[in-house]
Amino acid sequence: MFFIKGLLLHRLIPTQGKCMALELISVLFFIASVTLCIFKAKRNSFWISVNLLLSALFLLLSAIWTASNYFTGEGVNDEVLFTITNSLTGAGVGKYVLPAIGLIVFIFLIFGLLTWLILRNKNTDRRITYNYGALLFALLAIGTSPATAQLVSLTTSQYGDDKSDFSENYKDAVKTINGSKPNLVYIFGESLERTYFDNDVFPDLTPELGAIKKESLDFSNTIQIPGAENTVSGMVSALCGIPLFAPFDSNASSSLSTFYPRSICLGDILKASGYTNYFYQGANLAFAGKELLLSTHGIDHLYGYNELKPLVKDANYKNEWGWYDDTMLDFVYNRFIELSKAGKPFSLFALTVDTHHPDGYIDATCNRKSYSYDNKRNQSLSAVACSQEQVAKLINKIKASPYFKNTVIVVSSDHLAMNNTAYSILTKQNRRDLFFVLRGTGSNNQVISQKRTTLDNGATVLDVMGGDNYIGLGRSSLTSESLANNYRDIRRHVLRWKPAIIKMWDFPKTITDYVLHTDSKMLTFSGVSFKYPLILRVTDGRVDPMFDVYLSAPLEQQLSKLDPNEKFVWVDSCSKMGNIWDPKLKDVNNICVATGSLNTQPHIVEADRDLYRNKVVFDGLPKLNEDTFHTTVEKLAAVEDQAPAN
Repeated sequence: MFFIKGLLLHRLIPTQGKCMALELISVLFFIASVTLCIFKAKRNSFWISVNLLLSALFLLLSAIWTASNYFTGEGVNDEVLFTITNSLTGAGVGKYVLPAIGLIVFIFLIFGLLTWLILRNKNTDRRITYNYGALLFALLAIGTSPATAQLVSLTTSQYGDDKSDFSENYKDAVKTINGSKPNLVYIFGESLERTYFDNDVFPDLTPELGAIKKESLDFSNTIQIPGAENTVSGMVSALCGIPLFAPFDSNASSSLSTFYPRSICLGDILKASGYTNYFYQGANLAFAGKELLLSTHGIDHLYGYNELKPLVKDANYKNEWGWYDDTMLDFVYNRFIELSKAGKPFSLFALTVDTHHPDGYIDATCNRKSYSYDNKRNQSLSAVACSQEQVAKLINKIKASPYFKNTVIVVSSDHLAMNNTAYSILTKQNRRDLFFVLRGTGSNNQVISQKRTTLDNGATVLDVMGGDNYIGLGRSSLTSESLANNYRDIRRHVLRWKPAIIKMWDFPKTITDYVLHTDSKMLTFSGVSFKYPLILRVTDGRVDPMFDVYLSAPLEQQLSKLDPNEKFVWVDSCSKMGNIWDPKLKDVNNICVATGSLNTQPHIVEADRDLYRNKVVFDGLPKLNEDTFHTTVEKLAAVEDQAPAN
C-alpha cells in the first residue's frame, strides 16, 4: 500500500492550487477504498468486480486529468475537448509521445498491482460492512476527482438553457472602415504572455520587443477568459469578440463547412472595406480548424506549412510544428513590401510557433539563443528570447520602411503559456495576456491599465483603424469600456453565456432529407454542410455530428455507444456497413448512407450519383432480436482504428 500511495502522490507534485487539493483528497479516498478491499473486506466475486470496475474508472479519470493538466495547467477544459476532437494534422506531437506512453504504462501497472492485491484476499468470513465501506470510499474518490467535476461541468453547460444577458451584450459591428484605411500587421505570438516582459521576474529576457512595447499603446491588464485558452480559441476571441465554445459532441471544426456563421469578425469587416487579407504561420493550417476559421471570416490568402514548402530555401530547416519563426516572418515582410508598393489596403496576420510548449524551439538566425534562470539554462525562456527577437526584427524593418506611416502594427499573445519549462515560475505571477498597438501616425507611448479581456482586442484594433468600437462581446479599450468591468468575475460570467454562444454555430435541430456531394465529400441538410465520413446522432430537438478525426475512436466504436433506441444517420464507405449488416456491400466501392437505430435493421442506400438526394428513414424498420442486437454492437465495438473513407 505504501508503494501505491507513494506513486500516486508523486504524480500530484506538478498540480496546482484547488485542483491539487481535490486530487489529493480523491487519492486518499481511493487508498482507503483499496485498503479496506485488501485487508478488511469479505471475499466475494461480485464485490471484487465492483471494486475493480470503480478502480479502473478512477484511474481513467486521473489519467484524463493528468494528461489534460500537462497541456493546460488547468485540467480538462473546453480547449482540450475542442483540440483533440479537431483535426490535429500538423501538430508537433513528438515531444509528448514518451510522457503519454509513460502515463499509460503507469496506469496499467497500478491497475495490475491493485488487481493482484485484491485477488489475494481469500477471507470469506469477514463482515460485509467493510465491503460497503470500500464501495463508499471508491465513490467518494470518483466524486471528488477534479476530472469528474470538470467533465460534468462541461457536459451540463453544453445542454443548458440560455438564461444570461448574452443578447444584451453581443453587438455586430458595422462592416465599414472610414478614413485613410491604414494597412494592418497583426502578429499573434504563440504563448507570448505579458509576464515574460516583467524585468523583475525575467531580467533582460525580452529587450528587443520590450523596447518596442514601451513605444506603443500598451494594454497592461488583459485577462484570459474561458473559451480563449489555446491558439484557435484565442484567435476567435481576438478576431470575433466571442469565446470558442463548440457543441460537445461536434467539436471537429475541420469537418464543418463554416465557423461561427452568425459572427461578424475583424477579417469580415476588413474584406468588406476593400482590404486584401493574408495569414501566415509556419505550422499546418489544418491544425485545430484555423484554416476554416480564417477562410470563413474574410481572410482569403492563407499560407501555412504546405503552402510555404515550395517557397522556402531549405526544406530541412524546420521544427516539429513546421517552419521556424525567422523563415515565416521573412515571408511576412516580403509580402508587406509587395502589398505596400501596390498601394491598396491590406492586412497581414501572422502566428509564431517557436515558443510552443513544452519547451519551444531555437532558430538558427537569432542572437539570443540561451537564457538562464537561477543560473540554469531554461529551454522555454530561451525560445521566448529568440522568438521575440525575430518579431522585433520584423517590426523594426517595417518601421524603417517608407510605408510605416500608413501602417498599424499589433502584437498579442494568442493565450497564456501552457505547461512549459517556465510554468512553475509563471504561475507565481499576476499573469496577463500581451496586447499592444503601434501606430505609424499619431501618439503612442502610453500604458492603458483598464481591466479588459482578449475579447476586446479586435474591437480595439477596429477602432484604431477607423471603424466601430465593438465586435461581438468585445469593446474598444480606447473609446469604450470592457464588459469585464461590468461583472465581479468575468471568467465566471463568460460561462453563463456558453449555451447562447453554442447556438451561434447554427447547428440544425432536425433532419428529414439530405444531399450528398460525393465530389467534395460533403453532406448537406437543414441548410448546413459537414464533411463525411460522419455519424449524426438524432434526438428530440437536437442533431449531433460525430466525426472520424485524428485521435478519436473509429465511427463504428462511437456508434456502438449510442443507446439502443437512439436514431442515427451514418455516412461512410459501403464496405464498412457490409462488415456490420449486409455482406453484399463488402465489395461495393462507394459511399452508403445508413439510417435507423441500433435495435433495428438499418435502412442502407448507396449514393450512386455525384449529387445524391434522399430522405432519412427511421420509422417502420424491423426490430432486431436480443442476440442480433448484441452481435451488432459487438461487431461495431471491435472495429480497430483505420484511415477514413475516400
